[in-house]
Amino acid sequence: MKEPQTITLSVRVTPRAKRNAVTKMEDGSLKVYVQAPPEDGRANEALVETVAEWLGVKRRQVAIVTGETSRNKVVRLTGVSREQIDTA
Repeated sequence: MKEPQTITLSVRVTPRAKRNAVTKMEDGSLKVYVQAPPEDGRANEALVETVAEWLGVKRRQVAIVTGETSRNKVVRLTGVSREQIDTA
């Protein structure tokens, strides 16, 4: 049985944005804008939801590895190929 592919990405989060959006940076990281405020984990939840929707995957395939309380985070994507990220 083949192991699902796992990719980790650096993410910069901007809470309280006008809309939820994902932008790819030249260095391969992502900049994610979320409408949610950075209170009670709401921005983190919005981050997971926004990235999952952007890639067309389930929320459980997106996990925050480090940076729970920081704007700079590392996100693990399970079952996602590099091609999916490049074409999204």
